[in-house]
Amino acid sequence: MEIEILEVDDREGRFMLSGSTAAFSNGLRRGMMAEVPTMAIDDVNIYENGSVLFDEQIALRLGLIPLVTDLDSYVLNCDCEEGCTSCQVSMTLNVEGPAVVYSSDLVSSDPNIIPAEDKIPIVELKSGQKLYVEVVARLGLGKNHAKWQPVVACGYKNKPVITITECDGCGECVEVCPKGILSIDESTNKVTVSDEIECSLCKLCEKACYLDGIHAGSKEDVFIFRYESDGSLPADKIPLLAVKQLREKAEQFIEGLK
Repeated sequence: MEIEILEVDDREGRFMLSGSTAAFSNGLRRGMMAEVPTMAIDDVNIYENGSVLFDEQIALRLGLIPLVTDLDSYVLNCDCEEGCTSCQVSMTLNVEGPAVVYSSDLVSSDPNIIPAEDKIPIVELKSGQKLYVEVVARLGLGKNHAKWQPVVACGYKNKPVITITECDGCGECVEVCPKGILSIDESTNKVTVSDEIECSLCKLCEKACYLDGIHAGSKEDVFIFRYESDGSLPADKIPLLAVKQLREKAEQFIEGLK
């Protein structure tokens, strides 16, 4: 099994997994979504809410705000009974209108655990309205609640393979390609492919070719992953943490069989 990094930055990543199966690839995808711990608001104490939203709506919006997560300082499933500094972070929100309450208005007890984005709107307060809230953020897993998912988009596809067997340079397939990856080579007057990976396998090129000279297929053991972090964790760490969790589960399963 081989991995080739196609592109990665703090928020997005794309890599190619070769020599794998659909079962393992889907397990990795589910691991990235459900098995990587992140920090999220779990308890909400609302002392004053003069806004137009119910308390439950305020609590839901707060819970879905991605928080920058420090996995080196906090532990998942802490043994303490009432919460401690190793497993939770307290935050306060105290805003009086007229104003729009944003995620940046959350004041954290730990400067390393803050909202991943400053301009996530929570509620608009009119003159005289006030919102005073205290919250507690904890580590959790996406399999328990969507607010703990570190990715907002995570999927894969088989690597596309475009084969051209016959071409008269009519350009019909070039015109219908929605990804713009087909073009006519002026020197040979034949269709060329600029980037197979971008192919969506819509097969419009096959339907447009009256010579039946182009085929869009895929490799069954090669997968292209694309995912986006919600900002709680760097994009390059999420697959590594997911693989670590998969390895631990496999070891536990083997030990259980023994």
